[in-house]
Amino acid sequence: MNGAALPEELDYLGFIDFAIDHTRRELPEIDPDAMRLVLTLHRVTNALVYDLESSVHRPRGFSWAGFRVLFVLWLAGPMEAKRVAELSGMSRAAVSALVNTLERAGLASRRRADHDGRAITLTLTPAGRDAITDAFRAHNQREQAWAATLTEAEHVTLVGLLEKLMAGATTATTKRRH
Repeated sequence: MNGAALPEELDYLGFIDFAIDHTRRELPEIDPDAMRLVLTLHRVTNALVYDLESSVHRPRGFSWAGFRVLFVLWLAGPMEAKRVAELSGMSRAAVSALVNTLERAGLASRRRADHDGRAITLTLTPAGRDAITDAFRAHNQREQAWAATLTEAEHVTLVGLLEKLMAGATTATTKRRH
């Protein structure tokens, strides 16, 4: 694909139209609607995560990934690291590396699982519980700000469509983390 001149005023979300137009010229057989869906979903998700991480989580000393681990432990209680990885949508290696950081910060602890000496059980510390409840209050305020751009009916429709998309991904031959 040969590069085309990018308009100066093009921004992160505006790049979608540019990408679709350029790709259609180079590869006329592509499905522009599927491309728009995936690009828009990906870019909005990235913008949302960046907003949450930069305005809520980083100021509190942890990353988006750290928040996800703390959130799972807060909701589900002590559990094996492999299950935390599954529920947070992360790899076991990523959770293991994150736990080192969370443990040093006094937010989580680990111990050998009672049933299997090779398995690690992760637990939220009292400081971790305080950190996640504080962070989640601020996190939810940002969620409310994002959700406020939709009417109640649009919110219900969007959630339903996203759930349908996820259900389709689980029945299709889609690679997913387990």
